[in-house]
Amino acid sequence: MNEKYIQILGLAIAAAFGVFIVFLYAVEPRSIEEISHKAVQTYDNVTTKGQVILGRYEVDQAQFQEGLNAFRNDNFIAARDSFQRADPESRDPAAQFYIAYSYYRQGWGRITNDDELFMKSSEALQRVTLLDPNFRSTDADLKLATPAELRSELEDGLRVTISDFNPLRVFRERK
Repeated sequence: MNEKYIQILGLAIAAAFGVFIVFLYAVEPRSIEEISHKAVQTYDNVTTKGQVILGRYEVDQAQFQEGLNAFRNDNFIAARDSFQRADPESRDPAAQFYIAYSYYRQGWGRITNDDELFMKSSEALQRVTLLDPNFRSTDADLKLATPAELRSELEDGLRVTISDFNPLRVFRERK
């Protein structure tokens, strides 16, 4: 073998080892099993960012459908998790709208509302508005089809008024 090729091979091995050390330093795995998990996670993150840069980013339809099924079964935590896995870059208005709606539905109560969940819903609605100012859900099962309608409902839920003390409030319907 030519001496030049041996030197190039040595440099390539040293560079690969250096990249591996930097990777270990960056992800700080606590066990050997965690190294492969972190490597897969890093690879997925890099490919997703690459898709965004190239303009080829798409929502994972299987995860989105799984989230939709969980949402319709009132399992809002699992639904949000699936929607976030379907849209890791938060670039799809429909996924972000369902995330906001799931926070609203989980936080809605007959007597009181969960202000923290309503605030998280409001944050997700801001992302929807930034992505698509004219977004309208095509889901016929949702009573609030636009971010403006949902935002109005959230603001009413966060505001304390005299109607909050009405005992007939327990008969109101969730939207």
